[in-house]
Amino acid sequence: MFNRQLTLRGLIIGALGSIVLTMSSMFIALKLSSVPWPIMFVVLVSMFVLKLAGNTNLQEINVTQTAMSAGAMVAGGLAFTIPGIWILNPEAQVELADLMVVTLGGVILGLIFTALFRKYFIVTKELPFAMGQAAAATLEVSDKGSKKVGLLFISMAAAGIFTYFRDWKLAFKSTVLSSKAMTYGSYTGIWLSPMLISIGYIIGPIVVGVWFVGALIGDFGILIGGVEAGLWDSLTAANIKASLGIGLMVGTGVGILVKGIIPKAKDIFGSMFVKDKLGDNFITMRWAPIVMVILAFVLTVVTDMGIVSSVITILGTWLTTSMSAQCVGQSGINPMEIFGIIVLIAAKAVSNIGDVEAFFVAAAVAVACGLVGDVMNDFKAGHILNTDPKAQWIAEVVGALIGGLVSVFILFVILKAYGPEAFGGEMFPAAQASAVAAMVGGISHMPSFIIGVILATILYYINFPVITLGLGVYLPFYLSATAALGGALRFFADKFFPKFEEDGKGTIIASGLLGGESIVGVIIALYLAYQIIA
Repeated sequence: MFNRQLTLRGLIIGALGSIVLTMSSMFIALKLSSVPWPIMFVVLVSMFVLKLAGNTNLQEINVTQTAMSAGAMVAGGLAFTIPGIWILNPEAQVELADLMVVTLGGVILGLIFTALFRKYFIVTKELPFAMGQAAAATLEVSDKGSKKVGLLFISMAAAGIFTYFRDWKLAFKSTVLSSKAMTYGSYTGIWLSPMLISIGYIIGPIVVGVWFVGALIGDFGILIGGVEAGLWDSLTAANIKASLGIGLMVGTGVGILVKGIIPKAKDIFGSMFVKDKLGDNFITMRWAPIVMVILAFVLTVVTDMGIVSSVITILGTWLTTSMSAQCVGQSGINPMEIFGIIVLIAAKAVSNIGDVEAFFVAAAVAVACGLVGDVMNDFKAGHILNTDPKAQWIAEVVGALIGGLVSVFILFVILKAYGPEAFGGEMFPAAQASAVAAMVGGISHMPSFIIGVILATILYYINFPVITLGLGVYLPFYLSATAALGGALRFFADKFFPKFEEDGKGTIIASGLLGGESIVGVIIALYLAYQIIA
């Protein structure tokens, strides 16, 4: 089957892994307001199980881990949005059927757009996709048994031990922050994260440098500088920072569509309308427009979203999944709840949609963006390893649909077990869902948002990596500073030790450090989820 890439045993292993990871990701997303990237963990699990079974290859492992990881970010998209319903109104009623339709609708849209966008972002744009590169490097080095395998696993073990003491033993704080800056609402400091440093190293100094410039603008320019200069108060500063960051990301999405995707629409979307035409795609997609029309109808009838909001959701997902792919490709970060907020605000602006239905819009978009961001990393690894993308996509279908069903079931189990008051409290802080709830009323500072949209569209046209600028403005400063440290290390390695990177040693060490933190993070998440269930 696909030259032993897509196999029955691989799909079974991937499906079982998807169930376990989806469950743990839902709990950890609600509890810790984060979802560890699953790719490095599932790469090693898939490799171990298939090597034990015998007669395998890198492509079968790659396809299997694609199925295994797909559900994790589906759970993240749901957990980062829907609990906001009960944070706003604990008495709100949500039907299981409604949430199932919304979640599976997001999954279906994610499946469609991963197929349509793969070649543009992976092959044409050649975005780094640091997690995908690290996964491919791990598989290649482990399979060949070269001298570099020791370098890989030593760095992986070091990062794993570090993460164990940081997150499990709580031997030291995970972030070092400036208390003075925090009085301005700024999280100036650094996150002690080998994974994010490694992402910065793999992505490189230019893109990460732009990311850090955004952080300087957001925190030292708007939050601290603006308040100190008396231009605005702290609340206004926070609204300007958030609105400008979102505007820059929306403007990037507009630029991607207008400059990159629309001119290539015939190749990218040709298989949706012309019989037997694949264009840029690896699979005929003539069914996709029909499915999207049916989905708009189902969303309208089942969830009471209304036809306008349903159409806005589907069109908005087209925009935001392209933003998600670009964002993950350039930064390794996927702010899926932000993409949900963007479309939620658009839907509320053009319709009389209710608050609960507005969260449905955000959830469908966040699920699709989470899935696209995750699977694009898998496609990057597959591109490096010469895996058949059609085999990977079929595995994605299996893992994502299972993940969608499991994530809805687990969310309702948590709701029934702990009650709606648990969301937004000590039990399940659900920070991202709280942010979505805060944005249901709309953009908090519209002039900054409009400036961001216009500026980002222009900058994207001159090939400036503006989406990372927007990330820097929006995200807490310590995340940007940590990634910048990795970019600085890459700059010094390239300048003063060029042979180190020419031999691939730097990327191997970075992949190991990234993998060590990611793997231990997933293991801790699995254990915490088990403890909560028990």
